Amino acid sequence: MRTHQAVGQALAATMLGFGLLSPLAIAPPRATAAENLVFVSGAFRRSIAVADLEHLAQTGQARGLLADVLRFSNQNPVEIGKLLNQSIALPVTLVSRLLNTRIGEAILQRVATVVYPLQASQVGIPALRSAMVLGVVEGNGSISALSFLRAYPTRELEVSIPALMNLMSKASSITELVRFFSESPLDGLRGDSPKAAP
Repeated sequence: MRTHQAVGQALAATMLGFGLLSPLAIAPPRATAAENLVFVSGAFRRSIAVADLEHLAQTGQARGLLADVLRFSNQNPVEIGKLLNQSIALPVTLVSRLLNTRIGEAILQRVATVVYPLQASQVGIPALRSAMVLGVVEGNGSISALSFLRAYPTRELEVSIPALMNLMSKASSITELVRFFSESPLDGLRGDSPKAAP
């Protein structure tokens, strides 16, 4: 159960990071790493380079469009940098197992409505599962928003602004997001049958 809550916390921290950017330890980039977050709402699109997020995490200073977004949304760049650097310890074997259970699938389905490969929402769940497991492996047993992005298997990661706003309206703090990602799917599975949750 602790691992289940920790995975929810890791995903919640990532979603909260995306939410703070939505108003509009650095490894070299790999061929399979996410390079851009593309915020989409209908015809509206704005991209923020992952390199700019890494720069913010390293220096506490925002640049480019990211600086404009943080200024517009009245966010403190230093605090956002700390959030991006926040890591959560997770045992990789248990994470891998959990993400392949019904509870894990329920959590991934929720997150995959918000973030998924650009114009390929149908592969959002396997992409998330891969990024979580590889992110923990490459982080030597811990994961952060940045290590998640470095492990994401496509270069362009789409963030649905309407889905993100809907999520953020339900949870205004990381504690509430953890509850949303970990407890709510579990409650739903419990409702299916008395033995639904593995």
